[in-house]
Amino acid sequence: MCGRMAITLPHEAMTQVFDAVASNDLPDVPNYNVCPTVQVHTVTSDGDTRRLRPMRWGFIPRWYKKPGGGPLLINARSETIAEKPAFRAACRERRCLVVADGFYEWKRVPGETPLPWWVARSDGAPMAMAGIWQDWEQEGETLTTCAIVTTGANAAMSPIHHRLPVILDPVDWPLWLGEVGKGAATLMKSAPEDALVLQRVSTAVNSNRATGPALLDPILAPD
Repeated sequence: MCGRMAITLPHEAMTQVFDAVASNDLPDVPNYNVCPTVQVHTVTSDGDTRRLRPMRWGFIPRWYKKPGGGPLLINARSETIAEKPAFRAACRERRCLVVADGFYEWKRVPGETPLPWWVARSDGAPMAMAGIWQDWEQEGETLTTCAIVTTGANAAMSPIHHRLPVILDPVDWPLWLGEVGKGAATLMKSAPEDALVLQRVSTAVNSNRATGPALLDPILAPD
């Protein structure tokens, strides 16, 4: 699962990394505590041009009468994405990359305070998570929304949580974005164990109002 993330890469750097044209309404960076329902940085492609563009994190099915008209869909399970009515068309036709430095995950033990971990790529590169998107329209209101595709955890993540975002390497971006061939479903798998670095961070991030670079500071023992 992915329920919180951070993004600090400047917009110009993102356009270079993803070879994309930037929209003029991107969310401000840095943001060390990106929460669901806010605008996130995504990359889409029309086959010729990639665009770095904002989307609301929280996929809204077309039949919702209002943005909060049903469960908040921030993640889509890879195992069922092609069959779920909310996601199946987007999985075929509207795939994106959700860009972040990394994400937070919590180890939960009954009766204890959830302990947060920071998860990033071990090579220090930006994290491109597989996503799906669509425009939601009702009564003249239009929102472009997205969800992050998740899969089963790898060995590094499984002691903390049983799910993991689908994390794509640059070589896989063209296939996921629909720029080349077919077979994007083959990409929906766990990242290799050595592809990620996990570090305990302060429980300050348990609050969705927390902010600042100190949220990423590693700690060696529970606080």
